[in-house]
Amino acid sequence: MRKMTGWMLALTAVTCMSAAHADGLDPTEQKIVAEVRAHAPQALALLERSVRINSGTMNTRGVREVGDLFRKEFDALGFTTRWIDLPPEAKRAGHLVATRDGNRGKRVLLLGHLDTVFEPGAAVPMWERQGDRVRGQGVSDMKGGDVIVIEALRALQRAGVLDGARIAVMFTGDEEEAGKPVSVSRADMQALAKRSDVALSFESSINDAKGQTTATVGRRATATWELDVKGRQGHSMAVFGANGYGAIYEATRILDGFRRDVAEPGLTFNPGVILGGTEVTYDDAASRGTAFGKTNVIANTAVVKGDLRYLDYAQRDRAHARMREIVSHNLPGTNATIAFHDSYPPMAVTPGNLKLLDLYSRASQDAGLGPVGALPAEARGAGDIQFVAPLVDSLDGLGASGNGAHSPNEDLDVGSIERSAVRAALLIYRLTR
Repeated sequence: MRKMTGWMLALTAVTCMSAAHADGLDPTEQKIVAEVRAHAPQALALLERSVRINSGTMNTRGVREVGDLFRKEFDALGFTTRWIDLPPEAKRAGHLVATRDGNRGKRVLLLGHLDTVFEPGAAVPMWERQGDRVRGQGVSDMKGGDVIVIEALRALQRAGVLDGARIAVMFTGDEEEAGKPVSVSRADMQALAKRSDVALSFESSINDAKGQTTATVGRRATATWELDVKGRQGHSMAVFGANGYGAIYEATRILDGFRRDVAEPGLTFNPGVILGGTEVTYDDAASRGTAFGKTNVIANTAVVKGDLRYLDYAQRDRAHARMREIVSHNLPGTNATIAFHDSYPPMAVTPGNLKLLDLYSRASQDAGLGPVGALPAEARGAGDIQFVAPLVDSLDGLGASGNGAHSPNEDLDVGSIERSAVRAALLIYRLTR
């Protein structure tokens, strides 16, 4: 509780500092903002071109095509670009990297991703304009963010301040489902982070309950767990007796124990799929399984797959210990085991991250766009920024604003492309001058 109180006090201090520095823009910054706004139609056209290419994570050809589209934009800006292929067994398209060498300011790493959750054949429109909003595959998560990166850099170039800046960009091709092992699929990203002073990620921007724009200074870690339960198969007439309770009752007991006894602020654990019966199969690669059983037969197997999200490793360890304890107290005639697998590390709320938020909020206010607050860590899912946050000061949520991410209703506020590009361009300029 003391830790959360300290975080809130730090956040309040950042908000107060931001409110005290609405000093306006110098002539160069005014030109940067004017360039962003003058080319808003071209930004939307680029977004449409990218969204009309299906780039579901497993559609490696589509991911490469979107990468080629954006690569041309970076080439035109004078970046050195390359495509990083992953090992064939990863079954992922790879990553786009663009770099510019310079001699001034902080070294800035900009992160985005090319893939979406919508695989070919998804019943979601590719692009559907509805007034000041656009509905489509990955418009806000996160092709809108990718376009904001490009538009911010274009504005800096047109204003004559891009040369000399030290900037690296990495657009991954598998953010929605990272290639395994992540020690390989995120190795190049971490190498870039070690050569950087700041990392900015352009996942979608989220407004808080009061409508204020926010950015992300912390994210919860993600992990998976697998519960494997065995029971004594037999005639259903003997359930609760000589043959015990069976695997399904035991799985139910365990899950309810998790619900009642493991919860604490910032921690979640979701059973995403459960299969039970006398014959159970599950394909991890396809996230799909089958179960066979009869009502007059006690189930001998139950399998549960779930995820675990936690604020820090101490919270993870408490959850692991309590979940294992619950699993160990088996009903008669059953036994169970649970296994955990870490995925994305936590992004801790650090003084450096809070300072970046202050700079970002100040740039927003100076441009007349209002302050930017901090989004609670538990209000976001996992993101690539978590692989570099332990190495470098980091800020996320600098992308486009929209609703319904990962759903058929995913959409985008068209005006947020311009607003976020203005904020990003000013922040990058101030960091690199």
